[in-house]
Amino acid sequence: MASTYLDSIVSWHRARADRDVRAWRDRLDSVRYAGPSFFEAIHSSESSNVAIIAEIKRRSPSRGWLGEHLDAAQLAAAYAEGGARALSVLTDVPHFAGSVNDLREARSAVSLPILRKDFTVSVNDVLDCAEMGASAVLLIVAALQIEELRQYLEIAQIVGLDALVEVHDAREASLAVELGARIIGVNQRDLHTFEVNPDNAARVIETLPREIATVAESGMSSRADVENAASAGFDAVLVGETFVRASDPSTTVESFASVRKVARG
Repeated sequence: MASTYLDSIVSWHRARADRDVRAWRDRLDSVRYAGPSFFEAIHSSESSNVAIIAEIKRRSPSRGWLGEHLDAAQLAAAYAEGGARALSVLTDVPHFAGSVNDLREARSAVSLPILRKDFTVSVNDVLDCAEMGASAVLLIVAALQIEELRQYLEIAQIVGLDALVEVHDAREASLAVELGARIIGVNQRDLHTFEVNPDNAARVIETLPREIATVAESGMSSRADVENAASAGFDAVLVGETFVRASDPSTTVESFASVRKVARG
C-alpha cells in the first residue's frame, strides 16, 4: 500500500521514542491524572447540543502557519467563554510547531479537560500526558500495532487518563471497540488523498455502540459542517483551523456550540 503523510510523521516519533532512555515501569506508580473527565465532558446526557472540542494549533504540515504568534492561555480562555466543552492542544514540535508549554499554559487558564494532540508511540508518551496535565491521550489506530494500542489503552486507564482513539474506516473502528475504546474519533480526511469525506464518517459511526462517545474530526469549517456531523449522530466535533483563524474565536465557538445533537437511529 502507498505511504501516507502520517507515515513519515510517525517514523520521526518512533525514532524519538527509541532515544528515550526512561524506564516507564519505574514511572508508573507515581504518575496519575486526577482532573476533569474528557469523556464526561463530551458525552454528557445533561446537554442537548453537540460538544465542541476547540483546538490550539499553530501550524499544519499541509496549510502552513495558522497562528504562529497565538497566546495559548488567551485562546483557551476565549474558547471556554464561547462554550467549548473541551480543548485539544498540539504538542508536536517539528510538524505542527506545538509545545508542551502551550498545553500547560492552556491548563493554567481554564478548567476544561484537555486532549494532548500528538503522536503517541510509547508508554512514556502516555505517562507524559498525565504528567503535563492533559486529560486524554490521542491514539491513532493507523499509526499503531494492535498490541501497542491495547497496551496504551490499559496504561491510560491505570493512570486515570481518557483515550481518544482515532479511526479512518469501519475496520479500524471495529478494532477500537474490540479493544475497549470509550471515545472514538472518526477522522474525515482520507490519509491518501487528503480529501474530507463526511459520508464515510457517517457510515463508520453507524457501526459503533451508543455508549461510545463519538467525535467527528477534520473538515469542520462552518456551522453547516457541524450540523451535518450532528445529523450523522456524532456527540462532538473537533475544530482547529477555523477557530484559530477566526477574528473572534469566542463568538465562532458559540455559534458552533449551539448546534443540537441528533440521536442515532
